[in-house]
Amino acid sequence: MEKVPITKAGFEKLKKDLETIKNVSIPENVRDIEVARGHGDISENAEYSAAKERQSFLYGKMQELEHQLAMSDIINLKGLNADKVVFGCYVSLEDIDTGEKIKYQLLGPYESDISQNKISVTSPIGKALIGKNVGSEVKVQTPGGIRNLEIIDITIEGD
Repeated sequence: MEKVPITKAGFEKLKKDLETIKNVSIPENVRDIEVARGHGDISENAEYSAAKERQSFLYGKMQELEHQLAMSDIINLKGLNADKVVFGCYVSLEDIDTGEKIKYQLLGPYESDISQNKISVTSPIGKALIGKNVGSEVKVQTPGGIRNLEIIDITIEGD
């Protein structure tokens, strides 16, 4: 299987999330199951059913995080060159058709969060931008339609 690029900060966040599930959420859930079991007949006990369902979710999330950590390839952003679009960089774009300007950081799929303008290098826009220079124009097929974008700035901020 292919490794997935991630920043050091993103890797540390995954580790922290895993530790929280293992050391806080699962022990709390075990207590919830014990309390619900103490309320009598578990076959008609909504609290018990909910706690068992949560247990299943937590163990699934724990496995997902362990897999993501195992598949991660930490990329050091220090010393990267901002001559072209690369993993971890910030790209300022202008939509040629609307004049709208936006700034994205290109990250791996485990760190992408469109609400924070962090997009995956595997997304349509991410794929189109990788390797391009300031002044380059890219045409991207997005779920919302074709977008014509111009790269107006590339910056790197180490982590």
